[in-house]
This record gives sequence, structure tokens and C-alpha cells, in this order.
Amino acid sequence: MSLDPQARAFLDEAADAGGSPPWENSIVQFRADFEEFIGTVGISAQPVSRVKNLAIDGPHGPVPLRIYWPRTIPTDSDPRPQLPVLIHFHGSGFIVGGLESHDAICRTLCLQADCIVVAVDYRKAPENKFPAAIDDCWVATNWTFDHLKELGGDRDRVAVLGDSTGGNNAAVIAQRVATTDNLAFCLQVLIYPPLDMAANTPSYDTYAEGYNLTAPVMRWFIDQYLNSDEDKYNPKASPLLTDDLSGLPPLCMLTVGFDPLRDEELQYINMVQSAGIKVEHNDFQNMFHGFWFMGGRIDAARKAHADVARSLQKAFGTV
Repeated sequence: MSLDPQARAFLDEAADAGGSPPWENSIVQFRADFEEFIGTVGISAQPVSRVKNLAIDGPHGPVPLRIYWPRTIPTDSDPRPQLPVLIHFHGSGFIVGGLESHDAICRTLCLQADCIVVAVDYRKAPENKFPAAIDDCWVATNWTFDHLKELGGDRDRVAVLGDSTGGNNAAVIAQRVATTDNLAFCLQVLIYPPLDMAANTPSYDTYAEGYNLTAPVMRWFIDQYLNSDEDKYNPKASPLLTDDLSGLPPLCMLTVGFDPLRDEELQYINMVQSAGIKVEHNDFQNMFHGFWFMGGRIDAARKAHADVARSLQKAFGTV
């Protein structure tokens, strides 16, 4: 595998610029720097039909949501079918990111997949340790299903998506939905997710440094998220460790070639396929972890958005 020229140029510039690891700065500064960074590399925010911000009750307090509609909401007298729905869990690192950092991507998916998007601003570490984020994501998932009629959504066409650590949340929630009566996803989309908090696969050594997400930083993220080493072996933190994949929806997995997380992602694909579940694997071999939100800088990110949107449309039955 070789890096895409745009990816190589970005990594070279980042190396020349230097910078300190996140543990040398305050969490507040780390979050502010991330939001500023997204503004320099992300795609432009496209107008959608409607956006609504609200907060729902959760076990740890209010959970902010942002809902996007691609077009006018169907009404009872409207002959058009109700719209499909995508529940979105943002990355990154269990610590940074939120409704603003992923706003442009949510708008793009809303328009390209022609679906309602429910973006969830779950609680972040280190202030809120595991399983607070999962608790918020679970509450938001149930709220979405409970309010589909007023949203204009179709109960048979609900999908879940997460990038990076948001993909961890999405995988955990998909497993939980699979064991819950009257809830079902038609697709789970996982964008290079961490799936095993033990963080000791060979790819952690192969891609330890130099490819945006480093092995030390990923392990630091995990330490901020979990309460103890014991949590690493809880399937609600490490969905790769589940002993029951029955009932899972089809999986759309996006991986990259230069990523400490690559081995656990490929292992999960094999597990899901062995369980008889349909898998679509989009492997961007010449990309690095984090490129998904760099569509203003890296052309392959915009292609990835379009690919995922098409996968969603297939699952929604709209193409």
C-alpha cells in the first residue's frame, strides 16, 4: 500500500508543523483546537430543508440532538412515503467533537442519502466515563424510534452511523438493538471504528506513528474513556468481544490502510460475515485514520461520503 498524494502532503505538513500530544494541553484547549482544525480541512455546510436543535432527557442529564431534514416532512395527507432516518454518532477520541464539528457531514449525508439525520451529542470523556456515552446514545436511539411519526420517519428504514469512536458507539448500539424487541436497524455504517479497547493488535505496531492517529494517542483516548483496565473486556466498550452477533443488521464498514485500528476492524468484518450477515467493505487503502472529515482538503473524503450515501440509499431501497 502507498499513501494517496494528498494524504501524504497533509501528513508531511503536519509533521513539519510539529505540535504537542493532547495530554500536554488542557481538555478545553484540545477541544477548541479540534474545532478550529475541522474548520480548515472540512467540507462546506450545505443548506438543507430544515434543522432543529433540541435536548432530550437522559440518565445523566439532557442529551442535545440536532435533526436535519432533506425536504418537506410528509404529512398524513401526503401520498409520498415517509423518509428514512439515519442516527449519527460523531467521533473523535471519546473526548472531542460534537454537533458543530460534524454539522457539514450530517448535512451532506442528509442530502445525498435523502434521509432525516438525527445527530447525537453524547457525553464525552474524561468528565463522563464509560458507559455515559453509550447511555446517551441508547436514550437517543429509543427517542428516535419513539418519535418517528412526528419526525416524518419510516420505522422500517432506520440506520445508524458513526465515525472513529462514534463508530464504536454505533457498533455497541447496533448489538443492543439486535437483542431488543420492536427495534431494528436496516444498516449499520462503521467508519474506521475502534472495536477492541485492549489496543494490542499488530497494526498498533505497524502504524504506531506518522499516520495522523498514533498508537500512543489512541491508547490515551481509551484511558480517558474507561474507568479501569477491566472495562476493556466489556463488550459495551469493546464490541469485538461480543459472543452473540445474531440479529445484527447488514454492515457497511469503511477502513483505511494506514491505521492502528485496521486489524480489529478486519477481524470484526470476518466475525460478522461468519455469522451470515451481509457485509459491504469499503477499503480506502491509501488513506489514514481521520480523513473522513477532511473533505475540504482530501478528495477521497468526498468520495467516501458519496459511497456511504449510496450504501444508505441501497439499504433504504431508494436506488
